[in-house]
Amino acid sequence: MWAELAVTAAKLLLIAVGLLTAIPVMVWVERRGAAFIQDRLGPNRVGPLGLVQPIVDAVKLFFKEDITPAGVSRGLYFLAPMVAIFVALVTFIVIPFGAGTDVTVFGVPLSGVMVAPGLGVGVLYLLALGSLSVYGIVLAGWSSNNKYSLLGALRSSAQLISYELAMTVSVMGVILAAGSLRLDAVVAYQSQHLWNAIPQLVGFLVFVVAAFAETNRLPFDLPEAETELVAGYHVEYSSMKFAAFFMSEYVNMVTISALMVTLYLGGWTFPGHRALSGWPLLLLSVLSMLVKVSFVLFTFVWVRWSLPRFRYDQLMRLGWKVLLPLAVLNLVWVGVGVGYGWL
Repeated sequence: MWAELAVTAAKLLLIAVGLLTAIPVMVWVERRGAAFIQDRLGPNRVGPLGLVQPIVDAVKLFFKEDITPAGVSRGLYFLAPMVAIFVALVTFIVIPFGAGTDVTVFGVPLSGVMVAPGLGVGVLYLLALGSLSVYGIVLAGWSSNNKYSLLGALRSSAQLISYELAMTVSVMGVILAAGSLRLDAVVAYQSQHLWNAIPQLVGFLVFVVAAFAETNRLPFDLPEAETELVAGYHVEYSSMKFAAFFMSEYVNMVTISALMVTLYLGGWTFPGHRALSGWPLLLLSVLSMLVKVSFVLFTFVWVRWSLPRFRYDQLMRLGWKVLLPLAVLNLVWVGVGVGYGWL
């Protein structure tokens, strides 16, 4: 029992350190990528290529004056950023980010290198926890006693609920094909067949678009639209409370990218992985997962600095009249394919 607890604690520590390290890395990639795409310089003064700039920004946020406006609902005002960062961090524990069923540590099998290998409803856990992220945003907007914050929170709640439907229906196609709610079973299915992104291309595209909306990224950053709402739901937050919302956005990006890779891009698998075993398979599978997730994260940056923001009516129309019907069509196709043995 103690060995299992030690291995689980080590996995949790690894995930926490990895996710928190990914935040400054993605901030640097975001700023340098934006500069490259828009023919600018970007951060280039603090450290070589501006690599130390994210650390300087973190120190600035840590020591910045923490202001609590008068008139806020203090309990909910302080609770909102905690909810946002907590939900963002706990959703990653069911992602299988590497092989390792035949690798043991202290006599305990790594079981696909995930924190909760025995959780048989991994997909449902992710979708359920992901839907709770809207509570942090809504609480922040309502408790701030600011009309711009409230409008941003209302926009976010409508946006997330709308796009969660299309995303969930698209994921149902993956579950139907794999015959399991376990994410490691989805990866195993893809290792025996094609990546799900190929036979379920429509569902994959729906998931990609919904992922941008779920993470409030351009062109779907309506809850934070600075030209309309100043900063949206977090306009009244400063210092580390603002940083909590900022960090939760990037952690959610990493989680949704890892989920996208797991569901549609083969997860940790790579060509020739069946010929390997033990620690070589473990290390190369983790590397494969990191490369795929990094590519998806760069796509987030690429799209953000290439496309303009949607109008709100366009965003809602896309979610309800385009993505949801396409997701249902994809589910019907998968059902027919599974019934006839094509998938």
